[in-house]
Amino acid sequence: MIEQQIAIPTKDGHTATFIVHPERDGPFPVILFYMDAPAIREELRDMARRLATSGYYVMLPNLYYRSGVMELGALPADPNAPERKRLFALMGSLTIPMIMDDTRALLTYAEGQTAANAKIIGTVGYCMSGRYAINAATHFPDRVKAAASIYGVQLATEQDDSPHLAASKTKAELYFACAETDIYAPTEIIEKVKQGTDGAKAEVEAYPGTHHGFAFPKRPVYDRDAAERHWERLLALYRRNLVQQ
Repeated sequence: MIEQQIAIPTKDGHTATFIVHPERDGPFPVILFYMDAPAIREELRDMARRLATSGYYVMLPNLYYRSGVMELGALPADPNAPERKRLFALMGSLTIPMIMDDTRALLTYAEGQTAANAKIIGTVGYCMSGRYAINAATHFPDRVKAAASIYGVQLATEQDDSPHLAASKTKAELYFACAETDIYAPTEIIEKVKQGTDGAKAEVEAYPGTHHGFAFPKRPVYDRDAAERHWERLLALYRRNLVQQ
């Protein structure tokens, strides 16, 4: 495996991006892996490596670069702790248009890399970034073939770019993995997503007995069986859709 960290230029600066891909037999379809709210950390790099071993050029960008933040470190459990308040402020500083601009910059960079096939794209986002992964499919419909939201938040809003409306705007296959218990994406929101994707090339799957964050090994709510199921679903999604011609 080959891995590196590159400062990729964007319209607002540079985003430090962890890139990992197999050493041989490229070019590889590109996977855009959007981080969750606690930011870049080794846990996410390990997940990117796992994706790359299946034959993908994986890009994990730092989405907080506009705030000069890279890694947040350990976060206290107390929701009123200053570190937690900072986390929510950083999360709230991002918008879908911002991240779509970043996505365009990432794809521009990938176009110049011999190991990457930037014409065939898959995306995945966890927590705050589920909506970014889904929106990439609507903003880059000719290239994004598969998009996955893993316990994503803000999935059904009143905005035109709400993820629950995405299925009608893209030919990509969409996958929504949802925790059974999730205060950030309660049942009524998931039902709106199901209604919005009804009849489309999409799946909304609830994971029984799980809580928000179940796929991250370092979280107290980590559920090994559910996490492995999410990997199975994610890799199958990409195998079906990221076929190189």
